[in-house]
Amino acid sequence: MNDNVKELKVSAIENGTVIDHIPANAVFQVIKMLKLDDFDQMVLFGTNLESKKYGLKGIIKVSNKYFKPEELNKIALVAPHATIIEIKDYKVARKTVVETPDDIVAIVKCFNPNCITNKEFITTRFNVVDKEDIRLKCHYCEKITVKKNMEFT
Repeated sequence: MNDNVKELKVSAIENGTVIDHIPANAVFQVIKMLKLDDFDQMVLFGTNLESKKYGLKGIIKVSNKYFKPEELNKIALVAPHATIIEIKDYKVARKTVVETPDDIVAIVKCFNPNCITNKEFITTRFNVVDKEDIRLKCHYCEKITVKKNMEFT
């Protein structure tokens, strides 16, 4: 075997989505958050892969699934530099980088147990006050939720 070969070979998908450039420590969070652990099609993932740009990264390939904007917003909260690659007939149909929106609605729970959203059936709403380190300010109680405290609805 050639010691100079460091390329990882993973099966190509005919149709679906590749989520690339996920922080290595967030791969399982993305899988759970998007409910891919219950998805009935092929899901391939890798973590702690070498990345020239980010050091270590993760990747997820999902057959026969294209993500909705609210799902892409979830990805942006835990993987703000992730690349979304839509595949059709084994070819790249579209490639985009997720963008953290200015407002997050009905995606994240407020970490403040006294917030009205945790006491009544009120949809959560946050203003994103820091898109790099992901800090969310609750519209109702004004508490800041940081990335490590995020719990998804």
